[in-house]
Amino acid sequence: MKPLSVAVCLIGLLTLAPAAARADQPPRPNIILCMADDLGWGDTGYNGHPVVQTPHLDSMAATGLRFDRFYAAAPVCTPTRASVLTGRHPNRSTAFSWGWAMRPQEVTLAQRLRDAGYATGHFGKWHLGSVIEGSPVNPGAAGFQHWLSAYNFFDNDPLLSREGRAEQLKGESSIVTMDAAIDFIRAQHAADKPFLAVVWFGSPHVPHRAADQDKRLYEGEKHADWLGEITGIDRAMGKLQDVLKEAQLTDNTLLWFTSDNGGLYRESSGGRMRKGSIYEGGLRVPAILQWPDRLAAARTTDFPANTSDIYPTLMDLLDISLTDQPPLDGISLRPVIDGGDEPSSRTMGFWTYPVRGKSTPSDAWMQDLLAAQKAGKPYLNADRVMADAGEIVEQYDPQNLKGHAAWNDWPWKLHRIEGPVKPQPQKQQKEQGKKAVEWELYNLESDPMETTDVAEEHPERVRAMRRALEAWQTSVVHSMNGQDYDR
Repeated sequence: MKPLSVAVCLIGLLTLAPAAARADQPPRPNIILCMADDLGWGDTGYNGHPVVQTPHLDSMAATGLRFDRFYAAAPVCTPTRASVLTGRHPNRSTAFSWGWAMRPQEVTLAQRLRDAGYATGHFGKWHLGSVIEGSPVNPGAAGFQHWLSAYNFFDNDPLLSREGRAEQLKGESSIVTMDAAIDFIRAQHAADKPFLAVVWFGSPHVPHRAADQDKRLYEGEKHADWLGEITGIDRAMGKLQDVLKEAQLTDNTLLWFTSDNGGLYRESSGGRMRKGSIYEGGLRVPAILQWPDRLAAARTTDFPANTSDIYPTLMDLLDISLTDQPPLDGISLRPVIDGGDEPSSRTMGFWTYPVRGKSTPSDAWMQDLLAAQKAGKPYLNADRVMADAGEIVEQYDPQNLKGHAAWNDWPWKLHRIEGPVKPQPQKQQKEQGKKAVEWELYNLESDPMETTDVAEEHPERVRAMRRALEAWQTSVVHSMNGQDYDR
């Protein structure tokens, strides 16, 4: 691997040993990672939403580890999902925006756990490439041995891909997703095998189509279907809890729930703006971790954490050696989970690269696959198989850091915006060969809504954070150019 110009590779923070278990060690924990689609910071009962009913999530928050300052790695779905599987900022794998494939060269969480003896399964929204058999960017290629997955979001009675073959299912979308995961969990439990189940719901993404029993709870409300879809997710989480309890798996199962980006409505986004923005409202999300064997008591943490932290945290907890590991952006949250001394500081970078998303109409594409199956014909759509996804052709200029980026060094957050959002000539800097760049600085502790730009009052802090941000962005560009794969 070629060295990078900034020390963003945090592997040294993890004291990891080989994966072989000693006889005196307790059974390896099962792992379930659940993710909602477009669930904002304030879109749960425990975070104060005045209407929505989420009793099972509220119970998890009251009995587990509740993260009150948790961030999605990106403000839209595809990139954040890449961060969960790789521990890296999604731009490194050119999963820039919705519908972009994650490069098959990436080392994933599922591959690591599969190689460590875990059964691995993915259920629900994929959106990191294809769900067609033989694709280099389908869930199987990313290390999932079992999968029932959708290209993108999906609604009730979905048409999903079971390891490459279209399958029509009936029922509320979140329950259908969880039922598939439960079947997998029961099978692995019967085989006495530890498992990784990644459960990515298709809700509450638009268009909102709640099940009748969930929608009835919100008669007269403006967004009844949206609220009902959130309650549908909560019902699915409750069903999972019941199954784990019945199988006596609760104590030794690490269950992590979060969302892929900020919410759809600013009123409950928990910050400035909403989905699509790297202001707080587009990034801050609910997150809860439940693991009775490890968590002695319910706790709430304000430590800044990120979806990129999930991968290195699990590698650390499971003592899995990170051989041939590209640079990580996430860190291990093991000290936070164990209730010990939390790191005294934490930095994290965000970067929306200015490219358009790619349309991935899951149901329409799955209908095409189903029609081919019924006709007994091979499915030959090369664009949807994405056979060339691993080719690295385009080279990105490390001197041209396009788009909107931010550097979070709690409690400070610095924004770098290429092409000013609003005309402020006195604050623009002209850089040779580049567009004008605007800098904004906020103190999130005193100004969580990012309303008061204090950049002019803290020039030294801006300069220091600017150097850190641009060094990190340069390292990300090296990754985008494929330099991480020269291993």
